Amino acid sequence: MTKHEPFSTRRRALLDAIGEGVAIIPTAPERIRNRDSHHPYRFDSYFWYLTGFPEPEAALVLVGGKLPRALLFCREKNAEREVWDGFRHGPEAARDVFGFDEAYPFDELEQRLPELIAGRAALWYALGHDAGWDAKIIAALNTVRAGARAGKRAPTQIHDPRETLDRLRLVKDAHEIGLMRRAAAIASAGHARAMRACRPGLAEYELEAELSHEFRRRGASGHAFPPIVASGVNTCVLHYANNDRTLADGDLVLIDAGCELDAYAADITRSFPANGRFSGAQRDVYEIVLAAQAEAVAAIRPGASFDACHAAALRVLARGMVDLGLLAGDVDGLIESEAYKPFYMHRTSHWLGLDVHDAGEYKTGDVWTPLSAGMTLTVEPGLYIRPAADVPEHLRGIGIRIEDDALVTADGVEIITHAPRTIGEIEEAMRRD
Repeated sequence: MTKHEPFSTRRRALLDAIGEGVAIIPTAPERIRNRDSHHPYRFDSYFWYLTGFPEPEAALVLVGGKLPRALLFCREKNAEREVWDGFRHGPEAARDVFGFDEAYPFDELEQRLPELIAGRAALWYALGHDAGWDAKIIAALNTVRAGARAGKRAPTQIHDPRETLDRLRLVKDAHEIGLMRRAAAIASAGHARAMRACRPGLAEYELEAELSHEFRRRGASGHAFPPIVASGVNTCVLHYANNDRTLADGDLVLIDAGCELDAYAADITRSFPANGRFSGAQRDVYEIVLAAQAEAVAAIRPGASFDACHAAALRVLARGMVDLGLLAGDVDGLIESEAYKPFYMHRTSHWLGLDVHDAGEYKTGDVWTPLSAGMTLTVEPGLYIRPAADVPEHLRGIGIRIEDDALVTADGVEIITHAPRTIGEIEEAMRRD
């Protein structure tokens, strides 16, 4: 298999879907951070899925029909800009390296668009996603319409290609699964490193630095999303972002972080004691969340609904809330009334892939998406006991989430993340002899 074959295969799948139409998929623009400094560049995930091309100022055009073509528009070679900004492939090299039928300078795109869309019944483009690109597309349509007396015909239908691409992206191919396994291994090593480094007196950002070091040391491009490194009562804040508190003896630490490798994300959460030993109350809550995760994982298999793992985890968590004295009543009634939501307010899973919350529908109408081999999702139950007068004092401020990445296989499920998970594994990893 050539380096570009996975991307060529995906382009052919989209060409099959658009029939006689034409699809235009631009990449993301560069973004100014402040003044004249840019954010680190990250290409558009849909564009990358189809091209593997990493440079900004680029667009893919797929022309369907009896002789389908894949065209890339990208920056020209420019020796002076390469001195300042680094290597550029240029159209000729990009065509050969990435397996396109044709490639042209990006500056020619607007000129060529009318001829590319003329005579096509349907245009596949994500209208409304980017105002600048919308203007280019509308200008091309109007140019074609202006030639109506000369027999030119503009597309009369516009379809959003993301619906089709979401279905394609939902089931990972062998290339993607290989990358996700590697990303999972790197992220697991980062979490294990943070556990080993942890001790009271450190700042949350020092643990974040341990993760960053291990991710980059092992070849990841960095974090797949802003990491959450929370301690003490911060563990009860779902999207905590400050990462600046000092860890105290007796605190729990919750780290939700994952790396990005060749555009694919890993996503792991671990909760552990800052001093390396779970207290009695921490242990009780942790074991409930761990049991909920085990039940959720057991519910994942081909043909099961996406919601099955959430339902399985929720029953264990609700029973645990009763056992802890947080709630009283029948488990079915507590679930039906959503009485559990003050302590568990999110769902158990999300799709995972090129985006940490990856593309793909969770539900069509009233029917949850059935799982099939090649789908990848997280499994992340939690309990968050914020300090309150009606909460047992010994449980106040305990927030625990355990998250791993799951690959649906032909006969069940495989957990591809392997950071220390059980209480015994965590305490052993944090042991200081």
